[in-house]
Amino acid sequence: MPSVAFYTLGCKVNFYDTEAMWQLFKNEGYEQVDFEEKAADVYVINTCTVTNTGDKKSRQIIRRAVRRNPDAVIAVTGCYAQTSPAEILDIEGVDLVVGTQDRDKLMDHVRSLQEERRPINAVRNIMKTREFEELDVPDFANHTRAFLKIQEGCNNFCTFCIIPWSRGLSRSRAASSVIAQAHQLVAAGYKEIVLTGIHTGGYGDDLEDYDLADLLWDLDKVEGLERIRISSIEASQIDDRVLDVLNRSSKMCRHFHIPLQAGNDHVLKRMRRKYTVAEYAEKIRRIRQAMPDVAITTDVIVGFPGETEEMYRNGYELMKSIGFSEMHVFPYSRRTGTPAARMEDQVDEEVKNARVHELIDLSEQMQLSYAEKFVGHVLDIIPENNDKGWFGDGMIAGYSDNYLQIAFEGSEELVGKLCRVKLIEPGVNTSQGQLVRVLEQEPSKIAQ
Repeated sequence: MPSVAFYTLGCKVNFYDTEAMWQLFKNEGYEQVDFEEKAADVYVINTCTVTNTGDKKSRQIIRRAVRRNPDAVIAVTGCYAQTSPAEILDIEGVDLVVGTQDRDKLMDHVRSLQEERRPINAVRNIMKTREFEELDVPDFANHTRAFLKIQEGCNNFCTFCIIPWSRGLSRSRAASSVIAQAHQLVAAGYKEIVLTGIHTGGYGDDLEDYDLADLLWDLDKVEGLERIRISSIEASQIDDRVLDVLNRSSKMCRHFHIPLQAGNDHVLKRMRRKYTVAEYAEKIRRIRQAMPDVAITTDVIVGFPGETEEMYRNGYELMKSIGFSEMHVFPYSRRTGTPAARMEDQVDEEVKNARVHELIDLSEQMQLSYAEKFVGHVLDIIPENNDKGWFGDGMIAGYSDNYLQIAFEGSEELVGKLCRVKLIEPGVNTSQGQLVRVLEQEPSKIAQ
C-alpha cells in the first residue's frame, strides 16, 4: 500500500485544506503515516507565508522531508508555494509545487512524477481566479466539531498582510454545495459545524442576491444540526440581517471572533482597517443586545509601525472596557512585500514584547471574569476526546456554545453527546463542571 505523510504550517484553513488533500490520497488507496516516524512514498508540505518566519519554517520542513526519504515524491502546496514557487523549486529534491488552487489535480501530478521524475511548477496567477475550489472533508479525526469551508481569499489588502497575494480575491462557495456538505456532516454524526474561510464574513460578496445571513438561515433549517459557529468575522460584516439571525436562530453559537487589531483610530487607518474604534465598540454593543451573554474573542497586533505609548494605552483601556472573553495577541511582525514593512517608524522589539505581555495578562483577567459570570449556570457541552490526558484521569471536557471549555467527571462514552453541565469552578482556559444529565443517548460523532 503506498503511503503519504503530511506536514501543515499556519492557520485553520490550511489544516482544513490538508484534510481535503488527504481525502484525495485516501480515495487512491494510500495510507497516511506520521511525518516524523516512518518514511513515506509521498510527502505533502502545506506551507504558510503570513510572516517571514513562516517562509523559513516551511523551507526547513521541506528539507527535512527530502532527508527522510530522498526517493519520495516531495509536493509543496499552500501560501508560501503560491507566492514563491521558484524559491521552493530551488530546494534540491522538490518535485512538485502547487499553490492555493488546482489541488484537485494533485493526484495526476503525483502519478506523472512516479512515471518520470521531472520537477513540476503547477502554480498559476491566483489573482485571476474567481472560482471556489471544491474540496470536501467528510470526516475529522479526533474532533466532535466539523469544519466547513465556505469562502476563500480576501479583498481587504490590510497594510500588514500578504494573504490576498497568496490566497487571491474573495470567492464564495455555492450555497447548494455548502448545504449539501452540511447535510453530509450531520449524517456522519456531527452536531456542530464551524464555518471557516480566509475572510469568512465576506461570504456572498461575489454572489448575486445571496449573502451570509441567507446562508445562516438555510443552515438553520438543516435537521439534526445543533450548533452553527462562525470561525471569524469582521465587525462591519455583522449587519442588521446577520444580527436578526443571531437574535432569532436557536442554532447560532453565542461566540464570535471579531478581529480588532488595534485600539486606536490612527493605527487602524494606517493598517487600512475599515472601521473606527467607536464603530467597532457600537457593533459589539448591538451584538450583545441581540445575543446576551455572548462571548467575544479578538485578535490584536501590538507595536504596529507608528504606535506610540499613548495610542497603545488608549487601546488597552478600550479593550478593558469592551471586556473580551479572550484576546489573541501578536507582536507586529514585518512581512516583506507589504506596505507596513516599508513604514519608517517601526516600534522597538523590547517595547513590543512588554506590551504583548501586558495584554496577555489583561486577556487572562478578562477570560476569568467571563467564566465567573456563569458559575452555577447549566451549560450544554459536547465533550471531545481526552486522548492527551490533559484533564486528568476519568475527566472529559468540551466547549459550551459560548466557548467556555469545561472539564468534568465522565467516561469516554460521552464524547460527542450533548451533555448538560453545571459550571462549578471558573478558570482562565478551562473551568471545572459537574455533569447534570446527558441530553440524548444515541452516539454522535465519536472520534475514532
